Amino acid sequence: MGTPSFSVPILKALNEKYDILAVVTQPDRPVGRKKKISASPVKQAANDLNLKVLQPEKLSGSEEMQSVIEMQPDFIITAAYGQFLPTKLLNAAQIAAVNVHGSLLPKYRGGAPVQYAIMNGDKETGITIMYMVKGMDAGDIIAQQAVAITETDDTETMFNKLSIVGRDLLLDTLPKIASNDINPIKQDESQVVFSPTIKRSEEKLDFNQTAFAIDCKIRALRPDPTAYAYVAGKRFKFWDTEVVDKKTTLEPGQIVYKDKHTLQLAAGNQTVIQVNEIQPSGKPKKSITDFLNGKQDIKIGDQFIDEK
Repeated sequence: MGTPSFSVPILKALNEKYDILAVVTQPDRPVGRKKKISASPVKQAANDLNLKVLQPEKLSGSEEMQSVIEMQPDFIITAAYGQFLPTKLLNAAQIAAVNVHGSLLPKYRGGAPVQYAIMNGDKETGITIMYMVKGMDAGDIIAQQAVAITETDDTETMFNKLSIVGRDLLLDTLPKIASNDINPIKQDESQVVFSPTIKRSEEKLDFNQTAFAIDCKIRALRPDPTAYAYVAGKRFKFWDTEVVDKKTTLEPGQIVYKDKHTLQLAAGNQTVIQVNEIQPSGKPKKSITDFLNGKQDIKIGDQFIDEK
């Protein structure tokens, strides 16, 4: 049971070693600016593997869920599926219902664990293999493996890393679960941190934050949904930035330094952030060199970022 590209390596690896009775994924959704109806990456992979695909709009009480229950599977495996699993379905697993989660639980329960780890400036995150229970990501921990977050990682690169680690850790763990050669650990509820799905209101950048915090947020929201700010009353997406090792007395959002190839802005606590790639509303993203080529009128001290 999975939906995004994170789940695909896990599906493919399971298919090589186990008899997959069915693949459950989210229904086809509109994708991109043209809103073209598209299958999830997991559905595409399952079709390539000639596997049975189920796509309930709402899992609970659906015919698809009843179909899975009647299969009496040994394992139910979820990896970023995107819906809650009713207890009735979890109990249908003859051996175990297991989740591959993209964080080191109990930190970052919820739907956006990778984004929050990057946004908060964490040095590492990881994979947790856990039993599924009715509560959100609250089951006992079976196995964990940490993965470093570098200063250039974004959500896409971390998902790519974590999907491989999750694949390998799951394949190593499943035989141990089947033979009961494990020692599950209960999660410490006092250490729980939640990571709810990112709201649209949280996509906006606040240049009163430090350059480090701004850069972390941009990487956390890249490639989707992408962080934005207003420039001269218009909305711009910020794709790539870096923290500059200098201080400024200018107000957040003002231009600290500019030449043909460089744009540096003031941020909170007198810090400075450099913009490397930006996207005007309704246009393709541009390198800062290309962007500045059409912005000869802006100069040091100008208020580049609006308060809007």
